[in-house]
Amino acid sequence: MAAYRTTGGATGARGPLLTPGQRVHDGLVVDRRLGEGAFAEVYRVRHHVLGRQALKLFKHGASPDSHVSRLDEARILSTLGHPNIIRVFDAGTVDTADGVRGYFTMEYAAGGSLHQLVRSHGGFIPVPQVGAVLRQVADGLSVAHGRRQPVVHRDLSLANVLVAYDESGLRVKVGDFGLARETDPVTRAASAQGTVAYMPPEVLIRGRGYSAAGDVWALGTIVYYLLTNRFPYDADDPARRFSPARFEQPLRPPGDFNDDVDAALEWLVAEMLRVDPAERPAMREVAERAVLPGHPAPPAEQPPATAPAAAPPADDPVRAAIALSRVPGRLADAADQLEAALSRRPRLRERHLTRLTTWRRGVVQ
Repeated sequence: MAAYRTTGGATGARGPLLTPGQRVHDGLVVDRRLGEGAFAEVYRVRHHVLGRQALKLFKHGASPDSHVSRLDEARILSTLGHPNIIRVFDAGTVDTADGVRGYFTMEYAAGGSLHQLVRSHGGFIPVPQVGAVLRQVADGLSVAHGRRQPVVHRDLSLANVLVAYDESGLRVKVGDFGLARETDPVTRAASAQGTVAYMPPEVLIRGRGYSAAGDVWALGTIVYYLLTNRFPYDADDPARRFSPARFEQPLRPPGDFNDDVDAALEWLVAEMLRVDPAERPAMREVAERAVLPGHPAPPAEQPPATAPAAAPPADDPVRAAIALSRVPGRLADAADQLEAALSRRPRLRERHLTRLTTWRRGVVQ
């Protein structure tokens, strides 16, 4: 599952380490596996008090001391504390089919990732939503960059920004800090890592360490893709698509591909994608200059209360979620179900977004 892709590629056909219904500890039960990478599996779990969470489980065994180092991602996340960065709830070890493994639990985002959001739209994301993504991601990462010893993400991508909806509307959260590192206090850089499509030229070409400016580049790449459905500096020849030589050509402005992009947003994205990292704005400046999101449309008119309620068809997840919301104690589950439906069907988003944010407040319409 792209929303919870873990660092590295998929592994072989070995079965999951945890099974549905298995208890991690007295208050935490496994629901199902969401995805896996080379080093970890991710599961949806249910906490007896806090509800649904995501659990990242490391696939390879280690000594007790090594477990601590593998949980460095959880340690970093626990120190950031921002609504646009995935929160960590717990960390420890659990008995699995292959022995004791380290894990940590974090927020569960039912809406998937930006990658899924792009696929659901089948093209450009509306500019107000892109502005919301830009501002919120920049807000979260500016906290990481602003620490006394800055933390750089090093692997920011469409798959690592998760989508959720709360009482305020669209809420994105930066996740998968598996490659995040605290920068060297002298050079303000960490070792070069990340996904090639989002890798800045100073790392890709010159082999420099990854700095906060590299995260700005990666966020600029994400926003450019959301606006244009293509990567910046994208050569027409697919064989040169990620070649370092592509940075020798001028950046085509997003407005060349999307008439709705305004000049202020276009200029900001261009500055974030300067080839020289010294010319890029800091993440805090990006957050301050980002386009503010628009307001969700009002909900569609509801039928009279006296109208008989028909059973929702199996292929109508929105109506199924509405029916579930009327079951006592199931409003949170209904909100998760509706959020997942809206992430797959963007045409329904304007009609039902206000309904979803109302449910997140604990109010049934």
